[in-house]
Order: sequence, then structure tokens, then C-alpha cells
Amino acid sequence: MIAREEHANRKHEKPIMDAHEVARALTRIAHEILERNKGIRGTALVGIRTGGVHLAHRLAKRIQEIEQGSVPIGELDITLYRDDLALRKDQPVLRKTSVPFDITDLKIVLVDDVLFTGRTIRAAMDGLIDLGRPAEIQLAVLVDRGHRQLPIKATYIGKNIPTSQDENIHVFLEEEGEEDRVVIINGGAP
Repeated sequence: MIAREEHANRKHEKPIMDAHEVARALTRIAHEILERNKGIRGTALVGIRTGGVHLAHRLAKRIQEIEQGSVPIGELDITLYRDDLALRKDQPVLRKTSVPFDITDLKIVLVDDVLFTGRTIRAAMDGLIDLGRPAEIQLAVLVDRGHRQLPIKATYIGKNIPTSQDENIHVFLEEEGEEDRVVIINGGAP
């Protein structure tokens, strides 16, 4: 039964990026981060739960391979910073925030899987500011799908994918038991 449901869901998916394209985009973003920041000194990555955390760890690994040095990495849960908490009927699920270093005066690269309205990033910046005063906040996303409601712009983008309002972008990652891929699904969640 589950296999049939998975097959039915995949029929409604329009592939945008496969595993090779995801890997190539992350490698390019890692190089761009290093170039813009002139190496890793004074720079840290903070992934936004959950997809951004996985991507931040991958970027940190690529940066280490390129630069032969490690970059601090943190994980940020933005649930309590969301501006739609009062509108939600269900209770939010709180996940762990772990930023085991002082972010003050660091260049922080926020990492997320999809940039859409900008509200998640605004919430993430609020969460970061509660932890300290970074020298700069940069944004790395695997996919920018447009439709911004806030004046937020990514510093590093894996791929721009123009979408309509009734389409959703889904990023599937091997860390979550899926094959790496990015797809458009029409009409909402699968």
C-alpha cells in the first residue's frame, strides 16, 4: 500500500534537480562562500531546521575538503520566532537549537533548503540576534522559488526555480531516508 502511494505521489512530481545537480550546486555554493569571505576565518554556518541543517553539514564538509580547515556549524529552530504562531490551530513542534559558539562578530551563513516568502529567514534572523550580534548575516539556499513577501534576498543560490502560487517545491534528502532530489508538486503537499 505504501509503495503504491509513493508511486502515485511521484507521478505528480516534476523533477527539477537530481542527486548529481544537488551535489554540484552545494559544491558551487561552498566555493562562493569561501571566495566571498576570503576563506573560513571568522565565518560560521547555521542551518535552519530541518532541511537547512542537513545542507549546512554538507556545505561544512565540502568547505573542509576545499580549505583543509573546519568551519563552526550550528542548528537553529525558528518555531517560536514564526509570525504565524497565533494563526496555527496545531501546537508547534519544538526542535533543538544548538549553536555551540559565540556568534558575536562572526559572519554567519544561514542555510535553508527553499527560499519562498522570506518569513522563515526573518524568523531565523530574529533567532540569531537573540544569540548575539553577528558582524554579517549571509543566506545560502538550495532553491529560490520567488514570491517574496519580505525584502529578503539570498547571497548564495543553488538554483532559481520560478513557480506559481499553487506549486510547491519539495527537497528530498538522503539524511531523511530519501534519494536526493528537488521536485515541483502541483496543488499543494503530496
